[in-house]
Amino acid sequence: MAKIECAYIFPGQGSQYAGMGKDLYNNYPIARETFEQANRALGFDIAKLCFEGPLEELTRTENCQPAILTVSIAALKAFQNANKKFEPRAALGLSLGEYAALVAAEAIAFGDAVRLVRLRGRFMEEAAKEFPGKMASILGITAEVAEDICKEAGCEVANLNCPGQVVISGSGESVEKAMAISKTKGASRAIPLAVSGPFHSSLMSRAGQRLKEELSRISLFEPDLPVISNVNATPEIRPEVIKENLIDQVSCSTYWEDSIRYVVSQKINTFLEIGPGKVLKGLLKRIDPNLIVHNIETSDDIKNLLINE
Repeated sequence: MAKIECAYIFPGQGSQYAGMGKDLYNNYPIARETFEQANRALGFDIAKLCFEGPLEELTRTENCQPAILTVSIAALKAFQNANKKFEPRAALGLSLGEYAALVAAEAIAFGDAVRLVRLRGRFMEEAAKEFPGKMASILGITAEVAEDICKEAGCEVANLNCPGQVVISGSGESVEKAMAISKTKGASRAIPLAVSGPFHSSLMSRAGQRLKEELSRISLFEPDLPVISNVNATPEIRPEVIKENLIDQVSCSTYWEDSIRYVVSQKINTFLEIGPGKVLKGLLKRIDPNLIVHNIETSDDIKNLLINE
């Protein structure tokens, strides 16, 4: 039987919920091992936090980043243990999800990655306290119009996730101004996001520099799969450049739509969203309704996919 070529995609911050990963833990020994490995690496019970919350504590940036990464890798390991149908040809993740993609491609050890993203989350939280700000999603405008609005308002384009949706970031005043301007430039809606700071903007530069110090202590390897970078929507195999991209990612725009279009240009149209939530499936369907996207989050997802596909 010919295998189905696919790309692994991994979710970012915001996909967390209390109870995530518990089904995997209960049904797959390899998933249980992943949670136990994360517990040891972090020095506290991340599994309990994933399964029981409280949601307020789980949602803290320094907690939700290692939590989402752990659930994503637990789901990946459980799927890989049963999979004989799908052949991965690329891996990518939305912001935080890029770390899961690098683990999937064996470019970074899971224990290193989970410790690193906890620090990443802490650095981002501390930068947000030092330089408070906001993010907002602007609907119904192009990236070019968004750039013009941001220049006028003094904020920055943070995420280009799918057609007709641009996320902006910056100081509270600049984002509020941009939201007001967008309504005069044809935007259908301007929605403030429930985040704790101006992520993916230059206000996060200090967090990126602190992350650089931690990355210098971590071994990265050439990935076994092409990993598409958020910051330029192209694959990279040089470990030193991957590190630079991860540093830049904290304070630069992310190009998710372009990243998906790159994968599609490589004749791949099947995607496996691995980890909590279905946010990426929604984005991919807006990028191209013809793309095939399967979610891998629970034991039923794995069983149904491998039986029915």
